[in-house]
Amino acid sequence: MKTFLSPLNAKEEAECLIKMKEGSLEAKNTLIERNMRLVAHVSKKYQNTGEDPEDLISIGTIGLIKAVTTFDAERGSRLATYAARCIDNELLMYLRAKRKVSREISLYEPIGTDKEGNQISLLDIVESDEPDILEKIELHKNVEKIYRKLPEVLNEREKEIIILRYGLYNKKVQTQREIANRIGISRSYVSRIEKHALEKLKKSLNEE
Repeated sequence: MKTFLSPLNAKEEAECLIKMKEGSLEAKNTLIERNMRLVAHVSKKYQNTGEDPEDLISIGTIGLIKAVTTFDAERGSRLATYAARCIDNELLMYLRAKRKVSREISLYEPIGTDKEGNQISLLDIVESDEPDILEKIELHKNVEKIYRKLPEVLNEREKEIIILRYGLYNKKVQTQREIANRIGISRSYVSRIEKHALEKLKKSLNEE
C-alpha cells in the first residue's frame, strides 16, 4: 500500500475549507491529498473481494473527491465522517455494478471480512453507512455535471477510459488491466490517462 500524507488537524482543515469556499483550488487539492489515508483505510474493508487494491483506491478516491466537493461544514460533522460514507458508498456502487453483470445481488451475500475477521454483507454496509437523502441529491447533481463535462473537456481516448473505468452510460465497470487489454496499451498508461482525465474534469468543474 502506498504511503499517504498525514491528515490535517482540525484547525488546518477548517482553514482549507474556508479557502476552498472562497475558490482556492490549492486548498481543495490539499483536502483531497491529506485525506487519502482515509481512502486506503476504507478500501481495506473490501480487500477480500478479489479486487485489485489499486483499483479500490482509485474508486475510493472518486468518492473522496465527491465528498470534498459537496461537504457542508455548517451541518456540524467533520469532513472525515462525511468522506468515509462517500468513499464507502462509491466502492459499494462499484462492486454492485460489477456483480450485476453476471447475476442479481443479495443483500445478505458476503462481500468480505472486517478487521476482526467477521464476515460482512451488503446489508451491513447499507444499514450503517447509507448517505442521507440530501447527500444523495448533492452527489446526483455532481454526477450530472460530470456527464455534461465529459465530451467538453476530454479527448476520445480519455473519455473512453473514464466511461469504462466507472461504468458510465450503463457500461460494464472495468479494471485498468481489462481496459489495457481491450484497447491495446499498458496498464500503467491507462492509469496515467485516467489520472490526467480526472484532473481535467476536476479543473473544469472547479471553474464553474
